Amino acid sequence: MLVELTVNGELKSADCPPETTLLKFLREHLMLTGAKLGCDVGDCGTCTVIVDGKSVNSCLMLAARAAGRDITTIEGLANAQQVHPIQEAFEELGSLQCGFCGPGMIMSAKNLLDKNPTASRPEIKDALSGNLCRCTGYTKIIEAIEDAGRVMSSTKPLHSNL
Repeated sequence: MLVELTVNGELKSADCPPETTLLKFLREHLMLTGAKLGCDVGDCGTCTVIVDGKSVNSCLMLAARAAGRDITTIEGLANAQQVHPIQEAFEELGSLQCGFCGPGMIMSAKNLLDKNPTASRPEIKDALSGNLCRCTGYTKIIEAIEDAGRVMSSTKPLHSNL
């Protein structure tokens, strides 16, 4: 079946079997490999993308259900000249270790901060509740999201290295 959707601001289409997940469609048909296959049951968040302004586990959504919708992946956040403030904060604070969970964490954070750049720690923790990280204690991830929120709302970052 032909699936057409908007990914990172560009209309994309590809033929795929009807049982193809959005994650598989992005990775194998569009070569957007930032979203990762972790648990394949929606528990880990490594496959998180934003669909029409909402964080979605792309391993659980069929590509056909995404047809006609607006998808943002980690690849859509940066360009050759500039990274997104969330990506910059994660880098500056050393928030990730192995990096496998990073794209999902960043996309969940983006979805939250786009709606509420002054999110509190409890709101950040709630937004990340569907994202698992086996390497960190989450502290630096939460601090990075707080700093990115300050940058996105044009207030001074808490940490001086931003």
